[in-house]
Amino acid sequence: MIPYTLDQLNHMDQADFIAAVGPAFEDTPSIAAQVWSQRPFVSVADLHEKMVAIVRSLPPADQLALIRAHPDLGGRVAMAAASVAEQSQAGLTDLSPAEYDRFQTLNQRYKETFGFPFILAVAGHTKASILENFAQRLHHSPEQERATALGEIEQIARRRLEQWVQPG
Repeated sequence: MIPYTLDQLNHMDQADFIAAVGPAFEDTPSIAAQVWSQRPFVSVADLHEKMVAIVRSLPPADQLALIRAHPDLGGRVAMAAASVAEQSQAGLTDLSPAEYDRFQTLNQRYKETFGFPFILAVAGHTKASILENFAQRLHHSPEQERATALGEIEQIARRRLEQWVQPG
């Protein structure tokens, strides 16, 4: 992702804006499309807050679609470039066969329990800490886990925007 300045984003047409920041929320460019009309943004934090407000105002079915747009952690499927980079930094693209099997088992159990993939903002995590999070969160209620998943998505988007958008 090519970094943009905040000034560049504030002056982009809608299509370029969506291309630039649409991937912040996995496979859900409609969030960027909706926030575009709220320009100018005074900071990356302002842009993120306005995008989060859109996510929080989505109907439950659309929030669930956003959650389900995320790939399994440690999966070997095609995913957005940002997801590949994030999972790679956490060591999830270099799993041993045993680790891969463990992640696949946990991903399947989690999806069977909650109906959507396990989502964690993996920056700063290791394979071990991710597995600990899996174990803890499997004991959440569905409502608690849905809220947790949306919170993790917000953190992922914030980190992406901070990487892609420079102040000024």
